[in-house]
Amino acid sequence: MTKTRASLTAILTLLAISTTQAALPQTVKGEPVTSLAPLVEETSPAVVNIRVSQTVTRRGGQFGDEAFRRFFGLPDTPGGMREAVSAGSGVIVDAERGYILTNHHVIGEADEIQISLYDGKVLDAEIVGSDPATDIAVIKVDAEGLTEMPIGDSTGARVGDFVLAIGNPFGLGHTVTSGIISALGRTGISRDGYEDFIQTDASINPGNSGGALVNMNGELIGINSAIISRSGGNVGIGFAVPTEIASSIMNQILDFGEIRRGLLGVNIQTIDSEAAEALGNDIENGALITGIQQDSAAEDAGLQVGDIIVEVNGKRVDGAPELRNRIGLLRSGEQIRIKYMRDNSTLSTRAELGRAQAQMILGEEIHPGLAGSVFSTATTASTDGVEIGEVQEGSAAAQRGLRTGDLITHVNRTGIEDLQDLREVASRNRILFLNVRRGDRALMFQIR
Repeated sequence: MTKTRASLTAILTLLAISTTQAALPQTVKGEPVTSLAPLVEETSPAVVNIRVSQTVTRRGGQFGDEAFRRFFGLPDTPGGMREAVSAGSGVIVDAERGYILTNHHVIGEADEIQISLYDGKVLDAEIVGSDPATDIAVIKVDAEGLTEMPIGDSTGARVGDFVLAIGNPFGLGHTVTSGIISALGRTGISRDGYEDFIQTDASINPGNSGGALVNMNGELIGINSAIISRSGGNVGIGFAVPTEIASSIMNQILDFGEIRRGLLGVNIQTIDSEAAEALGNDIENGALITGIQQDSAAEDAGLQVGDIIVEVNGKRVDGAPELRNRIGLLRSGEQIRIKYMRDNSTLSTRAELGRAQAQMILGEEIHPGLAGSVFSTATTASTDGVEIGEVQEGSAAAQRGLRTGDLITHVNRTGIEDLQDLREVASRNRILFLNVRRGDRALMFQIR
C-alpha cells in the first residue's frame, strides 16, 4: 500500500469513527446507553401513519382528454374525476380525546382520512381544524387504549441536540431515523407561511410529513414538515415546526374552533444600516414602520411612522419578514414587548395584539381568468396588497403564471391595499394587468 493510499485509508477510518460517535448520545434520560431501542419502543406507538384519499379533477394527459377518450371508445370517468391517495404521518398528543397533530398539507384536501396505529389497527379520522399558514392541523379519532407522546419545550432545544424522526416515509410504515438539530429559527423555506423551523439532519423523506421530531427525553419537540432536495429524497436538510408553534395553533383550534392570529397593525419594510443612518439611527437592520392603522395595537402602544422595530419579546428582528413571523405566530390578545429605535434612541413599549381578520375571495368572483385561485388581504398588514393564498394546479390562474404566495400590489397601474380595491379595479376592466411581487422579484401578468 502506498503512503498516499495509507493516509487516505486512515482519514476515511477516522471519518467513519467520527460519524459513528456523532450518531449516538452517551445517555438517554440520564442512563448510559448503547442503543436507542428503549426510547424508540416508548415513543413509536404515539406516531401514526395517515392515508388520505381525495377526489381530484382529471386534467390533460393522454387518457384525461375527453376528445381522446371518446375517439378511441375508452371508458369515461363521470365528471372527469379520479381518486388520489397519499400518505403522511401524525402524532397522538391526547390519547383520552384522540387528538393527533399533523401537517395541513397532509390532510388539507382530504375527503377521507384513515390512520394506522403502531399495532396495525386502522381507524377513521376527522379533521378538527387546520392552519395553512403554519402547516399545522389537528385530526381526531374515537378509540380507547391510545398512546400519546408528551409535548416538550421546543424553546429549550439547542443546536447539536440529538433527535429522532419517526414517520411513514414513502408509505413504508413506521420508520425511525436519528440525527442532531442542525439549526434553529429557519425562515424563508416557503413563500406564503409563518416560519420558525427547527432544521435537522435526521433523515426525513416524503411521507414523513406530520411525523414526530423527538428529543432524548422522549418528548415531542417538532412536527416534521419539509425537506430541501433536488431529487425528492433526503439530503440531510429537513425542517420541523417547533412545538411552541404547533401547540399554540392546536390550542387555538380546540379553544376557538379557528385561528385567532395576532395583529400589530403596521405597514413595514426592511431597512439596512445605510438606510437607518439616513434616518439618524445607528443600527445594522430592522423593520421600518411606514404606516400605522387607526385604533390598532401599534397606535395604542405609542409607535410612530419612522420607528424601527429591532426586537419582539427579546428576539431580534432583522427585517419585515422576521416581524411578520414574530407577530403572525402569536395569538390575538397576547401582550408583547417591543424594542425600537427613534431618533437614534432605543425605546421599548408593550402592546396587546389585536385580531387579524382573514378575508378571502375566490378568483372567479373577480375575473374568469383568475378561476382556480383564492385571494386574501395580507393578515399582518405588513405590506399593502392582496395575497394569493392558493392556486390550483391546471387552473386558469395557474395557466397564466400565478403562484401561491404571490402578492398583487397594482392592477392596471392602480395601487391596491385590500380585496375591496381589487374588486373595484377589476370590475371596470375586461383585461387586467397584475403587478406581482414574488419573493425579491417584480413581475407583471396579463389576465384576459
